[in-house]
Amino acid sequence: MNIGEIAKRAGVSRSTVSYALSGKRSVSEETRRKIQQVIDELGYRPNASARALANGRTSTIGLVFPPAGNHYTGMQLDFIGSVVEAAAVHDYDVLLSPSGADSDRSFQRLLGERRVDGAILMEIRLEDDRVEHLAELDFPSVAIGRTAHPENGWWVSLDHTALAAACVHHLADLGHRRVAFVNRPEQLLQAGYESAHRGLDGFTKAAAERGLTVRTYCCGDDAASGQACLERILHDDPATTALVTLNEAALGGLYRGLARAGRHVPRDFSVTGVVASRWAETVTPQLTAADVPAEEMGRRAVDLLVERIEQPAAPGRHHLLTPPISLRASTGPATGTSRPGT
Repeated sequence: MNIGEIAKRAGVSRSTVSYALSGKRSVSEETRRKIQQVIDELGYRPNASARALANGRTSTIGLVFPPAGNHYTGMQLDFIGSVVEAAAVHDYDVLLSPSGADSDRSFQRLLGERRVDGAILMEIRLEDDRVEHLAELDFPSVAIGRTAHPENGWWVSLDHTALAAACVHHLADLGHRRVAFVNRPEQLLQAGYESAHRGLDGFTKAAAERGLTVRTYCCGDDAASGQACLERILHDDPATTALVTLNEAALGGLYRGLARAGRHVPRDFSVTGVVASRWAETVTPQLTAADVPAEEMGRRAVDLLVERIEQPAAPGRHHLLTPPISLRASTGPATGTSRPGT
């Protein structure tokens, strides 16, 4: 069924049907009702290409989200789901593009063929050519994460610097003096992933402020890498009594490594970090963590993007989130110390 058939049955021209559908020109109420009656009877639904031609909109947003390794982590899947759900509230579909750089063919097709009305960018780097390229084109986009120069951009981000520092201060308050930091994989740190760099910066500065002895490690996004990393930590400094992690995918392996080393959590060793709550609650004991609000971040990013699509001249807006540490069961006083005030 097409516009020509609708026009024939309604006794109007094809252009009149097009105007009624797109709203680009006024059509009398009587004619509009006649056309709508035919549409209802025929069950007509214009396809996406026809809608885009009629009103300049695809009703689709792009989610530019390269997997950090050879698969998406649980936290990354949480973000994808949150964006899809939030977009549906605004009656938008989501097109996923696994693009890591603005030279990627997927990314270029997204822009060159105008498949989407705007884009949400994830896995942000401190120097990110995708963000710069879209800004130069004045293409509506929002980043989940911050570049090194976020002042005038549209973005939603966690304050990884403050959150990693808060984890350090929590452990220091419990008497821990020798603490390890478990970051994301080495290749992500070298590529400039902002969460890995800002988390490391917050950890390092807070540890120096509290006079702690620390070591920092990069770790693969899987349980086996987590276990291997924990073994390295205890080999390098057996006196280590706590760690902070940004790597939720390695969390199960970290716990397994501690168990195999005979370290009880939290009696002998405390673990904390920046992790989505549903992952923090799957380990035993449950992880004391700054919970990543993936659902809220996805919703805010979609809301900002829709605002930017509808108001192209609006100045940049952003949200920097610093959720509190949720105290669960994975942290306790360092061996030989008591809790403050006891």
